[in-house]
Amino acid sequence: MEKYLLIALFAPIVGSLFAAIFGDRPKNVITGIVTSALLGISFLASFYLLTYVDETHIVKVELFTWILAGNFTIPFNFIADPVSVIMMVTVTTVSTAVHVYSMGYMANDKGYNRYFSYLSAFVFSMMILVMSNNFLGLFIGWEGVGLCSWLLIGHWYHKHSASWAANEAFIMNRVADLGMLVGLFILFWNIGSLEYDVVFENIGSLDNDTVTLAAIFLFVGAMGKSAQFPLHTWLADAMEGPTPVSALIHAATMVTAGVYLVIRANEIFALVPDVGFFIACLGAFVAMFAASMALVNNDLKRIIAYSTLSQLGYMFVAAGLGAYWIALFHLMTHAFFKSVLFLGAGNVMHAMDDELNIKKMGGLNSSMKYTGLIMILASLALSGIFPFAGFFSKDAILEVAFAEHAYILWAMLWVSAGLTAFYSFRLVMLVFFGKKEHKKFGFNPHETYTFVLLAMTPLAILAIVSGFFGGAFESYVTQILPHYDNHHHISGAAILIAMTLALAIGGIMFAVYKYSNGGFDKKLEQTFIYKLLINQYYIPEAYDRFLVQPFTRASTYAWLNIDNKIVDGTVDLIATTIYKTGDKTRAMQSGNLSKMLRWMVVGLVVLLTLALFYRP
Repeated sequence: MEKYLLIALFAPIVGSLFAAIFGDRPKNVITGIVTSALLGISFLASFYLLTYVDETHIVKVELFTWILAGNFTIPFNFIADPVSVIMMVTVTTVSTAVHVYSMGYMANDKGYNRYFSYLSAFVFSMMILVMSNNFLGLFIGWEGVGLCSWLLIGHWYHKHSASWAANEAFIMNRVADLGMLVGLFILFWNIGSLEYDVVFENIGSLDNDTVTLAAIFLFVGAMGKSAQFPLHTWLADAMEGPTPVSALIHAATMVTAGVYLVIRANEIFALVPDVGFFIACLGAFVAMFAASMALVNNDLKRIIAYSTLSQLGYMFVAAGLGAYWIALFHLMTHAFFKSVLFLGAGNVMHAMDDELNIKKMGGLNSSMKYTGLIMILASLALSGIFPFAGFFSKDAILEVAFAEHAYILWAMLWVSAGLTAFYSFRLVMLVFFGKKEHKKFGFNPHETYTFVLLAMTPLAILAIVSGFFGGAFESYVTQILPHYDNHHHISGAAILIAMTLALAIGGIMFAVYKYSNGGFDKKLEQTFIYKLLINQYYIPEAYDRFLVQPFTRASTYAWLNIDNKIVDGTVDLIATTIYKTGDKTRAMQSGNLSKMLRWMVVGLVVLLTLALFYRP
């Protein structure tokens, strides 16, 4: 089985290196085919491991000793257990579809070969992250996805907005990663190892304060990767990258890494329930916070991005309350319907010459029936409508919140479910139905390539049916993760489900009714609440005013007055002094015999004077 683990892990990087060979050359369609095929091979190997791995058949591979310094030993090792295998299959399923889709989406892009090299490297980094058998290996993958996200978000680096968004994502994650590093240092300092088995075996012997600190700092890292408040602003801005990149970042790679970290380190977080409850509270806040901003946004990709942020909040609520398998279940189902939503948005963008304003669209369903159908199905899954995947995983999280008597959190998630249904179908109505606003702007929408639609189809099917595998999923992953049966904790679960379903259906019906009749009055855009939401609660502006601008002014002052005047001034003074000294003494070597004899006499006088006063 070890060879299948290695194939699953290394196939993406082989594709990345192959594409890199042609990185600075004109488009070579072979790079797209080869990288997609290798991702397919990685998926098949991962799926085969899924059929083999259980609690008695865990595959471990140690390639070599990575770090050996005194008593500190870190092997370069990997593991395929029920948790990592679920992540491997999820990542490779979505990534394979995204690679095939990208062959059509990026067909006319000048950086075609470079794009596929970065995209496959992105998947490889995520596979390292989920397959490593120690925290340091996880951190290497963690930094790898950060680097690749910077490369991919800034793929169109000639655009200032793309470069700025890439830098924002990279820098904000570096801030959070410092917290994660501190958490890893705490674990190593107190346990002497970063291997999962050793850490989890000994974590219970540490005092509560130490475990609390380690958990807090690890979660700071998770906040950055999964864009939790207040480190959330980069996620929406990351839409500057190509749309398939958005699908991969939001569905199966970078932003899910933070949730995966909390799930993988569940034995640490389980010892500090107060930290877990804080995680759940923050998650519930983010779920509502992000959903509220999606209500009024008119940018096609940003609306879907805010929905990702909101759904990550749901996952953290489940993980924070100890329902780790449910958090992982929602991570998986969300990956399917969110990836297909983004890919559908990419189809719309191509049809609309990269236009993103949904108010300039309308009536696209007549010319993009298949894309419209897929996005409607994915939106139903996102809204949590039975029998779609989101219904099973999202409702399970709501039940967890109610079972743990976290009624305020439950209420926040419940309201967020209604908001999600509304803004999802606001998008559907404004893009695919109603008045054909796009005709005013001269757009001629059309459906995309057939093979692109075929690449999206498996994800759309999984968005429909994956929720039915919840029972099998629970039995499988709870071989490793703690078992949590919320149905045994609460009575009247059916009533809670009915309440959530009714609210979601009500949100959809309200959106359909409202936008079938022209939408809201434009006076709404003048209200305080609308301006608050459309400006993201003025948080980016506050960051710019109170963090970016003061830092820029301080940096400019340091550059002009410290670097230029003191540091450079000191160096220049030394250089000038040496130069002038050399310039003056150059006269000594004039070649004139009489002048040189005079200098010899001067030298002799100096030497005799020193000899006179020197007493050994």
